[in-house]
Amino acid sequence: MRRRGHRHGPWDSPGGWPPRPMTRLGVYVRARLRRRLFLWFGISILVTAVVVGSVMNLVGGNSWRQELERVRTFAIHRLADVWDEPERRDALVREVSRDLLLDIELLDASGRSLVRAGEPCLGSANVILSVENGGVRLGTAHVCSGRTRSRTPWRGTLFWAVSGLTMWLASGWVARRLARPLDMLARAVQELGEGRLETRVDLGRHATGEMQLLASAFNEMAARIERQMADQRELLATVSHELRTPLAHLRVLVELMRDAGGPERTADQMEREIVELDALVGELLASSRLDFGQLSPHALEGKDLAQRALERTGLSAGLLSVEVPDTKLVGDATLLGRALTNLLDNARGHGQGVEALRLVEREGRLAFCVEDRGPGLPPGEEARVFEPFYRGSAGGERREAGSLGLGLALVRRIARAHGGEAFAENRPEGGARVGFTLERGGRPAG
Repeated sequence: MRRRGHRHGPWDSPGGWPPRPMTRLGVYVRARLRRRLFLWFGISILVTAVVVGSVMNLVGGNSWRQELERVRTFAIHRLADVWDEPERRDALVREVSRDLLLDIELLDASGRSLVRAGEPCLGSANVILSVENGGVRLGTAHVCSGRTRSRTPWRGTLFWAVSGLTMWLASGWVARRLARPLDMLARAVQELGEGRLETRVDLGRHATGEMQLLASAFNEMAARIERQMADQRELLATVSHELRTPLAHLRVLVELMRDAGGPERTADQMEREIVELDALVGELLASSRLDFGQLSPHALEGKDLAQRALERTGLSAGLLSVEVPDTKLVGDATLLGRALTNLLDNARGHGQGVEALRLVEREGRLAFCVEDRGPGLPPGEEARVFEPFYRGSAGGERREAGSLGLGLALVRRIARAHGGEAFAENRPEGGARVGFTLERGGRPAG
């Protein structure tokens, strides 16, 4: 019985049974439609040949045997008529041997050879005819087709093998031509799924009615998605830019209110809200750049990135600890700066302060690690802290602090866009260590 909500894969067997493992040949054949067509064409040709041969043998076999029996009877009567006339008998044997390309040898009743035309009859091709006249046995005739078959027994087999192979190769060309449009469409769908929205399908000479309709529908869909994504990107960029302007005005107004002797507590609260809004806009902009694959990779120095992040968050440069000799990397400076800022803000806001920002080697990659002074992560939260909108056991405190749970989720996305991964763990000496790794050579976002 199937479980509700279970999604079956393309190779799942019916009835809920586990799929049987396929051999390498099965995996190879099922990987491409043209291979399956090629295989089925070959099987169809083989089955057709067997069926046709069987039908011909059943339908024509009796007629062939009847005709052969008539020929045998005719030959025996002709030989019986001229048996007592050696010249005519020998001439008849030679004539039949020459015209029908047969090897013939006549023996009398005692087994003595009377005349032979061609070579001696040996093997299973030998046919023995008993020559009688009025019930009296005159002798025997040994007939075989040695000159045409015994010397080249493989000609018939070769003929049928070459014919079948030619048809199978021709079916391979047909299978490739039939599957080519589907292969092109499958590649285009894969590229579109990888984020290359400019992908289009041009079937060219392979276009047929149904395939051309499908290609046109795909191209129209891809163009519509590309337009929608471009409009969304432009709208998000415009809205984010427009939000930055009133936020800057609000900062000025808060300073003016302080200068005018307004309530300091109200001014501090307003400034915190403005900072939160500004950080949220920055995260939205960074997230949109990742969504649309707008990375600008450049050669960077990891130590400089870390120093600027500490300066941007108002922390001491003495917290930086570089523990690798080479900190060069290739990446997007804006996105990596945002990731480091989020790590520092997370440690400062939810980890009771930043203990250190370290650049280390981790699993063969350059890693940025932020260590905090808090009690550490509760068991099971090491992976969940990177989930969007996840606040963990300290959710109430984070809401009061204005956190939406997007900072670490954005860190993980930025790390993956650069070929790395985010991690979180507890330190043996206390506190948590949260960071991300990077491929030194960089990798474009997929």
